Amino acid sequence: MAELHELSARELLAGYRARSFSPVEATRAVLAHIERWEPHLRATWLLRPEAALRQARESEARWLRGAPCGPLDGVPATLKDNIATAGDPTPLGTAATDLAPAASDAPPAARLREAGAVLVAKTTMPDFGMLSSGLSSFHALARNPWDLTKGPGGSSSGAGAAAAAGYGPLHVGTDIGGSVRLPASWCGIFTLKPSLGRVPIDPPYTGRAAGPMTRSVGDAVLLMQALSRPDARDSMGLPAQDIAWGDYAAGPDILRGLRIGLLLDAGCGLPVQPEVRAAALAAAQLLEQAGATIVPMRPFLTRAMLDGMDHFWRMRSYMDLRQLPPERQARVLPFIRDWAMSAAGFDGAHVYQASQQFHATRVATVQACAQVDYVLSPVAPITAFAAELPSPTNDPLRPLEHIAFTVPYNMSEQPAASINCAWSSAGLPIGLQIAGQRFDDLGVLRVAHAFEQLRGPQRPWPRPPG
Repeated sequence: MAELHELSARELLAGYRARSFSPVEATRAVLAHIERWEPHLRATWLLRPEAALRQARESEARWLRGAPCGPLDGVPATLKDNIATAGDPTPLGTAATDLAPAASDAPPAARLREAGAVLVAKTTMPDFGMLSSGLSSFHALARNPWDLTKGPGGSSSGAGAAAAAGYGPLHVGTDIGGSVRLPASWCGIFTLKPSLGRVPIDPPYTGRAAGPMTRSVGDAVLLMQALSRPDARDSMGLPAQDIAWGDYAAGPDILRGLRIGLLLDAGCGLPVQPEVRAAALAAAQLLEQAGATIVPMRPFLTRAMLDGMDHFWRMRSYMDLRQLPPERQARVLPFIRDWAMSAAGFDGAHVYQASQQFHATRVATVQACAQVDYVLSPVAPITAFAAELPSPTNDPLRPLEHIAFTVPYNMSEQPAASINCAWSSAGLPIGLQIAGQRFDDLGVLRVAHAFEQLRGPQRPWPRPPG
């Protein structure tokens, strides 16, 4: 039998229901496993065993009364650093932040508490979430459990590493250009970047979404049931909708008759490694054998679009940094500081033209996807890179060369998932992106689950050294 820390959320809930084990036993097992891994991974912040065990004891009492408080009662979970929790500071991954306690839980944190989840820890991220790396001026350097010389990706760095390493079954990250999908790809886990507004967040921002990061599609669905409840604080939140999340497990038969686009060239950015391309092509062939029609797609993202978004984000960060006193500016990770300060010479016309590329990207993405039901592509053009690097290029003037497959769906508001589809010759995970039409989050989960079944069981999860 699998150890308690290895069990899925659904398996844990079934065990609590049958009284085979308790939330306290499960939480203790997860904490012991984190203790073995954490000196190597550095994936957590605010890891508080006694607080987690207190929550677990409260959950255990509810289960003994036969009155669980919600659909996640007693299941260990983590939240990314930038998702505020009441009474705790929110450093945003940077030593430049004023560590003032948050006045209230952000919506994803509130939903987890209402559902009864045991919040074991927060997870680490890079400065301001603006890197696809685990490098941070505030947190210790996060690493990838499959290969400790590699990074877990980012900006949901700690969440990706924690999910792959077995720090409990449920983790929540955020994504504005690929920040849940990139670590999912490079850590071999599953994630969904939901349609914009499906999971309420605070503060909201164009393209920004919170989503589940788990070892299986089924656990992500369970987490979405809790996270997708409406919250008035999100000005971009979608109306409450009765989604039949439980219908995700329809099986490979749902693929019959679907038109599925295959995008192997993002149009700009880093070239796709041969092993990554071969993995996406093999995944498409699996779906085709199950009855889907595969439609080759031409690239739709342009260099002007990618550079425009980059330059606008640089200016936004430049303006933010200018609000900080010099001593706090100096604490920002040098790569991020150099990237942001490079916008100092941008004039108004340049920034205006850059801002228009968000809408241009949205229009191009929606038009490209209109002729198919779903789109398959690599998540990233490369496998995981060296942990110490802030980005694959290590160049603050070319920082986004690896997000050309992911960022379009943030701008178009479309749901997009990452699921492990292969392994490189060096033993590193390779992720497949599955994107759907706006608001079709359940459809993306159904296709991902069908692929999960066709793919077969995941490779054994990594074990802590020693």
